[in-house]
Amino acid sequence: MKKYGLLGEHLGHSFSPEIHHLLGNREYDIKEVSRENLEAFMREKDFLGLNVTIPYKQAVIPYLYEMDEASKKIGAINTIVNKDGKLYGYNTDFYGLLDLIEKADISIKDNNVFILGSGGTSKTAYAACEYLGAKDIVKVSRCRHEDYIDYEELYKRKDEVDIIINTTPAGMYPNNDESPIDIDGFMNLKGVIDVIYNPITTKLVYESKKKNIKAVNGLYMLVRQAVVADEKFFDKKSDEKINEEVYKTILNNKMNIVLTGMPSCGKSTVGYKVAEMLNKEFVDVDTLIKERYGDISHIFETEGENRFRDYEEEIIREVSLKNNAVIATGGGSILRDNNIFHLKQNGKIFFIDRDPEYLTPTSDRPTASDYEAIRKRYRERYERYCDTCDEHIDGNGSVDEVAQRIREAI
Repeated sequence: MKKYGLLGEHLGHSFSPEIHHLLGNREYDIKEVSRENLEAFMREKDFLGLNVTIPYKQAVIPYLYEMDEASKKIGAINTIVNKDGKLYGYNTDFYGLLDLIEKADISIKDNNVFILGSGGTSKTAYAACEYLGAKDIVKVSRCRHEDYIDYEELYKRKDEVDIIINTTPAGMYPNNDESPIDIDGFMNLKGVIDVIYNPITTKLVYESKKKNIKAVNGLYMLVRQAVVADEKFFDKKSDEKINEEVYKTILNNKMNIVLTGMPSCGKSTVGYKVAEMLNKEFVDVDTLIKERYGDISHIFETEGENRFRDYEEEIIREVSLKNNAVIATGGGSILRDNNIFHLKQNGKIFFIDRDPEYLTPTSDRPTASDYEAIRKRYRERYERYCDTCDEHIDGNGSVDEVAQRIREAI
């Protein structure tokens, strides 16, 4: 059994092993433990160091020999070091959250902060906001109790809200369509911090950015706390540059490359080439639709375009849960807002813009079966392609040339 790892209940979504491996700790692994087996696991102490996540950040405290002063004040820990059979607890999340807030350029000082959730990370967020000089800190839980308000009260007080910090699991993989709140009507909202890191862009962050509100997910926090935990595990000081280097590596490794554009612009051929270049999985949405539902032209003829778009949306939602993939979409995938939301949760959208004169009509493309249809669709969709993409790529040229342009844009 590896001597370091992440302790939690359901950990299939975790990036932590990859982060610690990049930090040089190859003895780090997942340690999924059920609630009924937690006591036996903690008393056995068959580990040298642990990170601790939901739902055990408070539950492990009775098994500790000692906690540092910061952890005592917070009332939650996320790092344990076994020193000669005695367990010492630390809260490295505190440092991770402080650095995340600084990187996001979200000001806590003299602002009203509303923290969603009542678990260990909520306590960490409270301590961080106190440290940063928040004007008022309000804790929000599903049920009103002690010093927590409920969500009904939150909506009544939404004009008071300057900053929201989400510490709940709402929106975490695989429940990517969820959000802890609806931010419509929060007119004074200046910043949103979501500690969830998978998906890379939660629904809460996505909706906030659409309203031009500063919003950030928890990936940088995860990396930073891991660096500090690694220092605790091995009693060392890390290189100052390691945090940024690991963060960028993890982000690039997890980010999907999504290709949009007109039929026959080269999304599939270029996508396959890009996947080879970047060592990513290649996924073709149209191919998956054909495998599950049959010939696309037949679907259009017998069930209609709207039903085809339903099938397409279903497939896109599924493939968008992936990490480290190149996803070639159909020409009309950008027509539905839900598709854009799903594709951007773990990906960046690259619009391959190939001049209509170089696009080839074929009988198996119902919306681009002749040159007139292609030119018509190009005019209808061009603005939408531009508005929904993160990178606009010149699609004129060879497969290798376009693939290289995408690689350089990344």
